[in-house]
Order: sequence, then C-alpha cells, then structure tokens
Amino acid sequence: MKKMLLVGVVGLSALLGGCANTSELETSVQNLSNKVDQLAQDVSAVRADQSKMAADVAQANQEAMRANQRLDNMATSYKK
Repeated sequence: MKKMLLVGVVGLSALLGGCANTSELETSVQNLSNKVDQLAQDVSAVRADQSKMAADVAQANQEAMRANQRLDNMATSYKK
C-alpha cells in the first residue's frame, strides 16, 4: 500500500512537472544569471580597489620608514 502511494506521488509530481510553464522559470534563471554577472563585476572592482589600496599603503609605509630614518639620523648627530 505504501509502495503504491509512493509510486502514485512520484508519478503525479512528474506529470505536473512536465506540464509546468517553463517560460517563467527561464525568465527567473535569466534574472539570476544577470545578478550573478553583476556581482562578479562588483567583486572584480572591489579586488582592483583593494590592490590599489594595498599598493598605496605599502608606499606610505616606505615613506614613513624613510622619514623615521632621517629623524633618527638627525637625533644621533646632535650631542651635548
């Protein structure tokens, strides 16, 4: 009895699935694909910005180290 009920449910769902309107599904899939493409572009832009910021930080760090060395050299040249 349970086996026949299970076969009936599976058969009915397959029948209803075959009769479903697929144009709405295709539209939905297309919309999701467009959103995924937009997100991929946004991620690429964020990665590019992050790379630029990392380079700017590295340059600022080098400049700070140079400035600190100059200050250290000035401090060591003065003696009482």
